[in-house]
Amino acid sequence: MKILAGFAVLLFASTCAYAQGPKPCEDLKAEIAKKLDAKGVKSYTLEIVAKDKEAEGKQVGTCDGGKNKIMYLRTTPAAAATTPAPTKP
Repeated sequence: MKILAGFAVLLFASTCAYAQGPKPCEDLKAEIAKKLDAKGVKSYTLEIVAKDKEAEGKQVGTCDGGKNKIMYLRTTPAAAATTPAPTKP
């Protein structure tokens, strides 16, 4: 009986995952950006590129049924943020 129950759970879980279908790239990109912002990541870019294209950065997701990938690349902070404020003599 335990085996049957375990099989039913696995079957149900795989059916739910399949029902979601491919996720649109813009939705996934927004979700990833939200998670990065929540962790306090400041200087980054997320770029959607074709699966077979070479791109700079680290792949953090796939979308549109595996046709595209989302690449994460850290960027340097703005020049104003890196330049120290002038001190008064």
